[in-house]
Amino acid sequence: MGHPSGGTEPTVLVVDDNADLLALVANSLRKLGGFSVATATNGAEGLQCYFEVRPACVVVDVKMPGLDGYQLIRALRGDPDSSATPIIVLSAMVQDRDKLAGLLAGADAYLLKPISPLDLVSAVRQALARTETQRQQRLRALLDDTAESTES
Repeated sequence: MGHPSGGTEPTVLVVDDNADLLALVANSLRKLGGFSVATATNGAEGLQCYFEVRPACVVVDVKMPGLDGYQLIRALRGDPDSSATPIIVLSAMVQDRDKLAGLLAGADAYLLKPISPLDLVSAVRQALARTETQRQQRLRALLDDTAESTES
């Protein structure tokens, strides 16, 4: 399991059992995106790494031995501490039913391998921006509710 280097940039957890693809994705996110990257080589390791590192985003392969990508996504979505973290599936499985399975498991996006490094970085940035927008909207709504209840 690879832990991120220290820094202020958001951390992305990449989970893939293919060492070459794992290295390619991690390096692309580091060099082109400026992200801190943690890595895991299977779903169980990815789940453990998630709760150690608390990444801002997860990029996960589907087909892995043991705990597969779908199971990892469901485990993260089922925990209140990780349920809002954006998850991007990066898979070679191209059928519509595969994409649907990923989205139904709780993924925010389903990207097909091979993907250009720039498209991957863009997808991670978009997922993080959507999450930040949603967080700000929830905070605004909470503040509005608080202000209304103190005025009554």
